[in-house]
Amino acid sequence: MKPSNLLSTVKLPGFMSFIAVAFINAMVDLGHKIIIQNTIFKIYDDQSQVALTAVVNGLILLPFIFLFTPAGFLSDRFSKPFIMKVSAFSAIIITLLITLAYYRGWFIFAFSMTLILAIQSAIYSPAKYGYIRELGGDDHLSPANGFIQATTIVAILTGIIVFTVLFEWLLIDQTFHDEASLIKHIAPAGWLLVILSVIEWRLACRLSESSSSTDTAEFSWKDYIKGHLLKTNVKQLKTNPVIWYSVLGLSFFWGISQTFLAVFPAFAKIVLSEDNTMIIQGLLACSGIGIVVGSLLAGTGKKGHIKTSLIPVGAIGMSIILFIIPALNTVSEFAAAIFGFGLFGGLFIIPLNALIQLHSPEQYLGTILAGNNWIQNIVMTACLIMTFIAAKAMLSSKLILLFLPIITTLLACFVWQRSKQAQRT
Repeated sequence: MKPSNLLSTVKLPGFMSFIAVAFINAMVDLGHKIIIQNTIFKIYDDQSQVALTAVVNGLILLPFIFLFTPAGFLSDRFSKPFIMKVSAFSAIIITLLITLAYYRGWFIFAFSMTLILAIQSAIYSPAKYGYIRELGGDDHLSPANGFIQATTIVAILTGIIVFTVLFEWLLIDQTFHDEASLIKHIAPAGWLLVILSVIEWRLACRLSESSSSTDTAEFSWKDYIKGHLLKTNVKQLKTNPVIWYSVLGLSFFWGISQTFLAVFPAFAKIVLSEDNTMIIQGLLACSGIGIVVGSLLAGTGKKGHIKTSLIPVGAIGMSIILFIIPALNTVSEFAAAIFGFGLFGGLFIIPLNALIQLHSPEQYLGTILAGNNWIQNIVMTACLIMTFIAAKAMLSSKLILLFLPIITTLLACFVWQRSKQAQRT
């Protein structure tokens, strides 16, 4: 990213406060998920582990599907900082309940709270991404998106390290025979979730109120329940082919990523004969580091310029990496390959996100961004359902991984061809 472009984006009024809120929010969202996933990793193996991990990820995605329309409406109806403040406050209550579940050994309740925390995120997300354009305008879309993507990934990496290290530390010299006895040992980790939620809320209260809210809009629950609003909002995505195929491209990336995240831990546990969650989560964290680097590289260039040429580069790179991974068998080889996957992923997603925001009418930006989330999560959920079915059919984690690069290549070719046709018309 050019220094002038970098500095001008950082100096935008309220930008650093917004970045801080996004950082803490990502850590809170991830922390509980990491604890649940690490618990599953400790208790279960291969197919059972893959299936339960897919369920956890599915619970996180479902609210983004069913709350697509209300979340977009709220983001357009009220000021985006207000939505973020309310969401941050609700996270405090949710994390207190999660902490109680840890101490009582209520694993099923803690497992289900993943869904409640995801509902909070689904409402928060379109407001967060819509606020990027309000802060930076069209000229700062690419660098601002690069910043927010990098910030989110750094927060995820920090969360993985902090919560996994804390998880393993709390289990030192402890014995456990099931999920309930395990989460009682790691219960103090819940207080870190609560503290982070409080900090996020305090930071959100510092965000400047915008003038983008409207007092005239009304939400029709009747039309929502019947699906009429859903059809209308999905049509809004299709009004501009550039927006539609950008959404499909992002959906393809996150769908493949979700499948990989669900399958790889079980595969690595077998190949590496490793049951330390710090090693496995550390390997997955390499993808985040790669995305940070790729995101920052994709945000370079002239002000207001979006590097669409990076989209096919990213897609080809991801496909090649996925072909290589099943043949690897050492920690260093996995780390390098997963970093490469993240790097090419960053080059792929940043231009697509910027294209969506640039071509969206401002008055419908919240709805379009919520629609983007909805389509992505439909695809991700479908991928996780197929992963769950494959695991229940007793397909090994390695066999599932072998299918990924084939699917990735076919989807990349389809999206790239369609997007090029859309840009010519």
